[in-house]
Amino acid sequence: MIDELNKILIKTRELYMKYGIKSITMDDVARELSISKKTLYQFVADKDDLVGKFCENEIAQRQEELFNCFQIGFNAIEEIFQISVFMHKLMRDQNPATDYDLKKYYPHHYQRIVETRRERMYNYILLNLKNGKKEGLYREDMDEIIIAKLYLSRTENVHFNELFSVEEFTSFKLFTELITYHVRGIATGKGITILEKKLKKLETKNYK
Repeated sequence: MIDELNKILIKTRELYMKYGIKSITMDDVARELSISKKTLYQFVADKDDLVGKFCENEIAQRQEELFNCFQIGFNAIEEIFQISVFMHKLMRDQNPATDYDLKKYYPHHYQRIVETRRERMYNYILLNLKNGKKEGLYREDMDEIIIAKLYLSRTENVHFNELFSVEEFTSFKLFTELITYHVRGIATGKGITILEKKLKKLETKNYK
């Protein structure tokens, strides 16, 4: 049963990300899966339930990806790079139509996914800032609570800011400027040295 539901959610995500949520009917989902609508309703009560399960699946996947940013042996600078890569890919892969439909037609699900993502991101950034202080990579006089909120606010606002085009806010250049802006503002000399080495490695890898 779980495997079947996963197949449904994978296909649903594919359709939602490509066409948005509003235009995709239960008939569309069933047809794309080559199953009857009756079979589909064995796993979800209605479209609202399907959208809810889609959101729960997104939350679970993002949680796993964030958790993987904190690997054994990583210092705080390496962690924040991994988190920033995660956030950059998240913004790049999002379909504005999907976000719009979720916010307009399923606000209860939209609010839950935004609040959960925001809370978890805040906690992970806060943990990173505390780790950086202990490692001597971040300034001791830095207020980690304020910085965590600033990081989260800046990251979220870039996506919804009309000053940046889609090409700009998904570009490698914006990614490197954001991470440099963030780390240089809170790092010690030791931290900045590690930052510069990380940036050079990124350039040689031609990150996209």
